[in-house]
Amino acid sequence: MKVNGKIVFATAIAASAMLASCGSKQQQQMPTATFKTEKVGRQDVTLENKYSATIRGRQDVDIYPLVGGTLKQICVTEGQTVRQGQTLFIIDQVPYQAALNTAEAALKAAQAGEATAAMNYESKKKLFAEKVISDFDLQATYNTLLTAKAQVAQAQAQVTNARNSLSYTVVKAPSNGVVGTLPYRQGALVGAQMPQPLTTVSDNSQMWVYFSISERDLLAMVRKNGSIDEAIKNMPEVTLTLIDGSMYEEKGRIESVSGVVNTNTGSVQLRAVFNNPNGILHSGSTGNIIIPSLHENVLVVPATATVQTQDRFRVFVVGKDSIAHGKVVDINEQKAGNLFIVTSGIDEGTEIVSEGAGMVKEGQKVK
Repeated sequence: MKVNGKIVFATAIAASAMLASCGSKQQQQMPTATFKTEKVGRQDVTLENKYSATIRGRQDVDIYPLVGGTLKQICVTEGQTVRQGQTLFIIDQVPYQAALNTAEAALKAAQAGEATAAMNYESKKKLFAEKVISDFDLQATYNTLLTAKAQVAQAQAQVTNARNSLSYTVVKAPSNGVVGTLPYRQGALVGAQMPQPLTTVSDNSQMWVYFSISERDLLAMVRKNGSIDEAIKNMPEVTLTLIDGSMYEEKGRIESVSGVVNTNTGSVQLRAVFNNPNGILHSGSTGNIIIPSLHENVLVVPATATVQTQDRFRVFVVGKDSIAHGKVVDINEQKAGNLFIVTSGIDEGTEIVSEGAGMVKEGQKVK
């Protein structure tokens, strides 16, 4: 069958015209929408870097007895504030008092023996001067005196040890602080080798808060400041959020950075110190350290101006024809309030849709 070429060509032109007409109508049918716009500008912003932290007393001392025996008396309660030298526990003193009495009796016997040996030596010296005894007899008597003196010294040492052991039955606080848990009760058998301490005394006047940063962040700090010491000196005051989300009222300061990188995590531990005048912070608690970092004269856009698709962010740029076109930008994903820092993708002065960017369609006219 023969087809007229002119008819086919005419039909194609008609179809193209119809498609163009449909596309034009669809474009015309996209409604003009009203959105808030603004021009991208620069300003100084402060980011808050948050790190998980553990809280410890400035001095946590585990209390172990130096002698073993039956726990006769517990003189404190859990959570009680104690002063240095205050009695915490008393261990059965009877066997240690008996040992001291025995040592003191042995000392008296040794001292009597020394006195007798001294008298014999003085007597022998007179006999030797009268040539009644030989030099050997005199020397033997002197050696007996030296032996008696040594026995006295040994007995004195035993008395000292017995007295110390008796004093160790009264367990005292090594420093000011707060008493921890009391796992043992009156009548329990305790000793220096027991698995748990009698208690822990924590000096909570100041608290040490430990947290970790990445090795990369540490390297950036050192490069910026020249050394770790200078980095610590130039660090701003830090804040602490508690487990309930509240902000601790006292500001802290970072006072040390570990010189060793954890090979398992690639992180470095830092320590901040906080005053604890009201005793709100407790050893063993957790929280978050917040370190502010100032970024000067950076490009910023409102968070409401961005649309995130997987790991990419877009903003809608409004051209002179009022048509909105999406543009991929690189941003610091950490917010400064409701702002994002833009690192690349748009320039200062570019007009963008600043609110409701998620509702804008590509190519839509915006007024």
